[in-house]
Amino acid sequence: MFGDAKPRLRLDPNLRPADYAPVFQRFGRLHIPGFLAPEDAAGLARAVAGSRAWRRSIRQSDDGTDLDVPLDEYMALDPARRAALELEAQTSARDAFRYMFDTVRIGQDIEAGRPVEPALAAAQTLVNSAGFLDFLRTLTGDQRIVYCDAMATRYRPGHFLTAHDDAAPGKHRLYAYVLNLTARWRADWGGLLLFLDEEDHVAEGYTPAFNALNIFRVPQRHAVSMVAPFAGEPRLSITGWVRSEMPA
Repeated sequence: MFGDAKPRLRLDPNLRPADYAPVFQRFGRLHIPGFLAPEDAAGLARAVAGSRAWRRSIRQSDDGTDLDVPLDEYMALDPARRAALELEAQTSARDAFRYMFDTVRIGQDIEAGRPVEPALAAAQTLVNSAGFLDFLRTLTGDQRIVYCDAMATRYRPGHFLTAHDDAAPGKHRLYAYVLNLTARWRADWGGLLLFLDEEDHVAEGYTPAFNALNIFRVPQRHAVSMVAPFAGEPRLSITGWVRSEMPA
């Protein structure tokens, strides 16, 4: 499949969104196992793991001076400089919204006319297909859904995403989703998608199970816990937002 110039991803034909709809519409979040056809999930996971387009993305401050550079450029920095950047991100994360992970911004690159690996472009095609959008409309009961973006993410040891709610004026975000692509994961490796209540307790948490779709209503406070130094492999996913309008 993924040797083809135009790979195609398919939802598992056994999925019935109407069966999940009452739970999602009550709680505003859901974990759906077995989302893609099994062979397609395996092929997409291989493509994400083997991508050569990774960028290191670090939110450094609240003033727009975030770091987002090709990974080979980042790794070419002096090791002391890299260590200082990562320490600053971790230190400032104590009291602010910060993150550090690797990404391929698939949707943004396609919209900007930049080249995208065909197997990753297939993920953007999938999340804007009639089948996927209709699945979401039935699941959520929300007919405003018109568009989804996609990016690949990779969390390695030390990577994290602190608490936030995804609200962004003018972005038209209705829901957020994560399609998990790590073949094996243990909860004690970190990398958990955590939902937080008004008192900052963990109300619910999802382990990144292979080929499971996590979807939740925006705004909703959540975080991804730091990946432990002993994690056995990277935490891989396709993630993005479900929107009520196309990008301008």
